[in-house]
Amino acid sequence: MLSKELVAASTEPLILTLLSRGESYGYALIQEVKRLSSEKIEWTDGMLYPVLHRMEDNGWIKARWVEIENGRKRKYYSIKKDGEKALKSKREQWTVISTVLGGLWKEQHV
Repeated sequence: MLSKELVAASTEPLILTLLSRGESYGYALIQEVKRLSSEKIEWTDGMLYPVLHRMEDNGWIKARWVEIENGRKRKYYSIKKDGEKALKSKREQWTVISTVLGGLWKEQHV
C-alpha cells in the first residue's frame, strides 16, 4: 500500500501527464491511474476533484462540459500551455528524486 503522502505528491504530475495525451474526464482519470498502477493507486472523487479544481484555478488545465449520449453532462479536462510548463518542471523534480533514490538503492543492493 502506498502512503497517502506519496499518492498526494504524485497526483498533479500524473494528471498533467495523462492530460498531455488528450482530454479526459474525472472517472476516466481515476480508472486509468488505477490500471497503470496495477490497482496500487486508487483515487476517490473526493480526492481528485479538489485537485482538478485547484489546477484549473492555477491555469494549468481547462474544463468544458459535454453532453453525452444519455443527455447527461460530463466535464472534460485538457492541459493548457501553463500546464505543460508545470508538467516539465514536475517531471524534472521527480527525475531528480528518482535518480537519487535509484543510486542510493543500487549502492545498497536492495
